[in-house]
Amino acid sequence: MDDAATLRGAGLRVTAARLAILDAVRTGNHLDAEHIAHAVRGRVGHVSTQAVYDGLHALTDTGLVRRIEPAGSPARYETRVGDNHHHLVCRLCKGVTDIDCVAGAAPCLEPSQSHGYLIDEAEVVFWGVCPDCRSGTGEAPNASEPSAVPRG
Repeated sequence: MDDAATLRGAGLRVTAARLAILDAVRTGNHLDAEHIAHAVRGRVGHVSTQAVYDGLHALTDTGLVRRIEPAGSPARYETRVGDNHHHLVCRLCKGVTDIDCVAGAAPCLEPSQSHGYLIDEAEVVFWGVCPDCRSGTGEAPNASEPSAVPRG
């Protein structure tokens, strides 16, 4: 299914900005809104920052995009949705890498106490230092270019 059909299927109007936002999120490595806006402007020209935030909000509300908020970092966005994956975050470069659920089939959805909640998602963030930072290159993992991944 192409992006226009995906947007229509989610009940969203197809616009050049939304198509560019979806593409930037998909091709980026957990980019923040600032980096997404830069990518969108490179593709479609002038788009206001507010339009990018509005687009991200609509894509998140419809479940096409997931928003993550690692501590000490602006919100980041990804298109890997609907599974129970987690994230590795580098303490130095702030790069983010997806990691599948630790034990496979979502065991972390069964906490020791639910307190009456119907639990449908768990967020686990692993912190450490990525291989590139450990080797001294300072490049974030999975970045297509150094400026593609927010630092700090």
